[in-house]
Amino acid sequence: MKIHEYQAKDILKKFNVSVPKGKVAFNVDEAVQAAQEIGGEVWVVKAQIHAGGRGKGGGVKLAKSIGEVGQLAAQMLGMTLVTHQTGPEGKVVKRLLIEQGINIAKELYAGIVLDRATSKNVVMVSTEGGVEIEKVAAESPEKILKETIDPGIGLMANQARKLAFGLGLEGEAHKSAVKFLTALYKAYESSDASLAEINPLVLTKKGSVIALDAKMNFDDSALFRHPEIVEMRDLDEESPLEVEASKSHLNYIKLDGNVGCMVNGAGLAMATMDIIKLSGGEPANFLDVGGGANVDTVSSGFKIILSDPNVKAILINIFGGIVRCDRVAQGVIDAAKIVSVNLPVVVRLEGTNAKEGADLLKNSGLNFAVANGLKDAAEKVVAALN
Repeated sequence: MKIHEYQAKDILKKFNVSVPKGKVAFNVDEAVQAAQEIGGEVWVVKAQIHAGGRGKGGGVKLAKSIGEVGQLAAQMLGMTLVTHQTGPEGKVVKRLLIEQGINIAKELYAGIVLDRATSKNVVMVSTEGGVEIEKVAAESPEKILKETIDPGIGLMANQARKLAFGLGLEGEAHKSAVKFLTALYKAYESSDASLAEINPLVLTKKGSVIALDAKMNFDDSALFRHPEIVEMRDLDEESPLEVEASKSHLNYIKLDGNVGCMVNGAGLAMATMDIIKLSGGEPANFLDVGGGANVDTVSSGFKIILSDPNVKAILINIFGGIVRCDRVAQGVIDAAKIVSVNLPVVVRLEGTNAKEGADLLKNSGLNFAVANGLKDAAEKVVAALN
């Protein structure tokens, strides 16, 4: 689950992570009032969407008067902000973060993420702040310093000091960075985050280290422990189809292709998308209906796939391990009658009672193409497109 920048900073403040003074605003009057309450002579008006690259897209502006805060707020609210992460369709700005201006001496980077290869969290820092970390990793990987964290111990003081030294900080700035990184890791760990990224992490001219920007993602499987974070979910920032899928406990991610995929198992779903591409097609989605595929889940899957106007054919790929293939086949038949599927549907069944399931599909009177193997299924669905 993703949240907005201002929400991430609210969480960080609870763990004594240093952030600028700021307030969220949903209209121009609230933006002006926020600037007045924050005080000072310079403010930053920031569009709040779930995407990076806001500055380049015109979603982060500096205001040098209260009047200018109002003008910029009026310009940004309701605008469609397009960045490299939103895609060409962009996202509509519905809320703003008004922050105090910071006197910046240096821009740095700090991030924490789970390294799935080692099953441990990794704290990363870089002197290349304000730049996309993927670009730094590709062009100057030696500028990213990493510390792998033992989950039983957490971030140790010597690791935090080593990272701060790696940023070239000394004296009070070094102490501030150590304190910052320690608090950031505590916030990350305590909230069951899957990502905490501060870019840029800035050193002020007074020697303090502050999170000028903040991004946090959370482990969906741990959200039951954090109802206060669940309340931060902004459905307007998510794909309507993905929201609908989550209501039916389906794992769905919309893509740009034209072959709808319905598969049981995440790994099998990934392999299915790969072989569709290898056969000359383009997957329209990732959809994992889980190990217990039945009429209800298959019906919901059909409805979600058919809601995408780009879908021109559907590939159902089921491995019968936990669930028998004949039961899935009957579920597909019943669901197709309920939903009225009018597109070509290719079904590949493998595993327990696969033959019985294939016979049910062939004798259903519905327009199913039963495939013999995964390669045959991909070729059949691509042929149906053509």
